[in-house]
Amino acid sequence: MTAASQTTPSLATPPPAWAVAMRRFTDYLSKDFLGGPRPWKFSWVINFQKAGSFLFFGLLIWYYQNTSTAAWVYLAMHGSYGLVWILKDTSFPDPNWQVKITLGAGLNAFTFVLGLYWVFGWLLISGTSQPKYPLPDAMWFSLCITLCMLGSVIMIAADAQKFFTLRVKRGLITDGMHRWVRHPNYLGEMMIYASFAMMAWHWFPVLVLAWVWLGLFAVNMVMKEASMSRYPEWAAYKKRSWWLIPFLL
Repeated sequence: MTAASQTTPSLATPPPAWAVAMRRFTDYLSKDFLGGPRPWKFSWVINFQKAGSFLFFGLLIWYYQNTSTAAWVYLAMHGSYGLVWILKDTSFPDPNWQVKITLGAGLNAFTFVLGLYWVFGWLLISGTSQPKYPLPDAMWFSLCITLCMLGSVIMIAADAQKFFTLRVKRGLITDGMHRWVRHPNYLGEMMIYASFAMMAWHWFPVLVLAWVWLGLFAVNMVMKEASMSRYPEWAAYKKRSWWLIPFLL
């Protein structure tokens, strides 16, 4: 059903034990690590990294005196995405990021996820990575920019639809950005960071994305589907839609 329709939820299918265990583990690391006071919101840690990306990569360009086209393209892509995220968070914030977390958890989240994203650009701008792209540079840059822009639009549109629809009526959202793909916000985010990894063209971003996509994103999507299964319309919606990528997955 759409969020605006009337429905009576049925019993949800329990999530698999491995997903529950993984969620419990990552929640501890990112929200409760070491216990103690909870001085900041999760969103503050995330927004610090997002808002600081443009300045960080600009400083790297200055420090390494790397004024190559690749360096400027990377700054524009990753830096602008960070500013887009801040606009999104101030316009329709995700309630999942509004929880208070411990000091240790905030440092964990930055060190082992958010901060690692900055390494992508450092590899490229510092010269540690000397990319030999599969296509001519101009074609490769065009591909990466396209992937980043499309991913940003998909992520923003999906999050906006969810935020504003659920303010009117709670329920299963099966139209708009969610018509064909059940997790379009994750798809958009993955496209964005894939474009950054493609610009760096180094093995390290592949490891980081494997950890984030399998350890965090996949678990969240499995848990979300278990929750959505409580709606009577879930079976029909799941049958006619794709998990993440239309016609493939």
